[in-house]
Amino acid sequence: MLGDMRLGPVARGLLTYVPTINDLLPGTAGGGATNSANYCYGVWLKHLTLLHAHGMPSVPPVIAELGPGDSLGVGLCALLSGADNYVGLDVVAHSSSESNQTILSELVRRFRERAPNPDHGWPHFDSYLDARQFPGGILDEELLQRALRPERVDAIRRAVTVPMERDPVKVEYKAPWFDPHVVEKDSVDLIVSHSVLEHVDDLPGTYRALYQWLKPGGWMSHQVDFKSHQLSRRWNGYRTCSEGMWTLTVGRRPFLINRQPASVHLRLLQEAGFTVIRQDKHVRDDGIGRSELAPRWAGISDEDLNCSGLYVIARK
Repeated sequence: MLGDMRLGPVARGLLTYVPTINDLLPGTAGGGATNSANYCYGVWLKHLTLLHAHGMPSVPPVIAELGPGDSLGVGLCALLSGADNYVGLDVVAHSSSESNQTILSELVRRFRERAPNPDHGWPHFDSYLDARQFPGGILDEELLQRALRPERVDAIRRAVTVPMERDPVKVEYKAPWFDPHVVEKDSVDLIVSHSVLEHVDDLPGTYRALYQWLKPGGWMSHQVDFKSHQLSRRWNGYRTCSEGMWTLTVGRRPFLINRQPASVHLRLLQEAGFTVIRQDKHVRDDGIGRSELAPRWAGISDEDLNCSGLYVIARK
């Protein structure tokens, strides 16, 4: 049963089963808009500002990002904000040194200008910003003068190309990551992800790995997108698709979307040992109706069915 699904994504999934054709198809897309400095800047300001508003006192020294995608732009923002070490973890390698250098130059300019928040989307955080629409209460002048020293920016630039042992910053990019031991236990202060966890197949294992990596008292900030990613005509139309048709749609792609609702993410977070500090749900009433649900989703709650996004802050 195709349900509300678009034919194009289903056809592409089918083509992945044909080896000679599959080799000619474009590679799996990366992290969408992360090849934009403006996007990465807005994402970082959002996570940093909301974390600080809920108790994280300052920019932590060691930051990991799950699913950086087309660039390490969010991690570069963290380093330009004063972090010392950044680890990016992807299932498929997308990031390139050339794109990272271009985005770094653009980000340096934004931070030096104290550029205003470009992202006014959900969850809203403008009320936590100063008159410039910049998180000046977190990234004050003294901090930014230290973080943006020319020699430190040069060290960040080297860190994404030819790192030197004596440099004050460190960048690691691990792709693919499947083994939680790729990151040392209790070594990370903060983990962030943005529109990534909806793509992860092994959610229980991933949340356990995140818990293992964080130091005691460490922070996490995740935004999860439950929309269809253009797979269906309506934003939650993928829940009308039969399981057999869904298997064909996914095909042999390394990832697509896992279709797990917000309640599953929150349960797995707590089962892994995290304490949820904040949770926000974006609710819509313009999706599919309950009568259209495929059998697998017949028992889904109204809250999960109508939840198009989740933002959560948690601590170890």
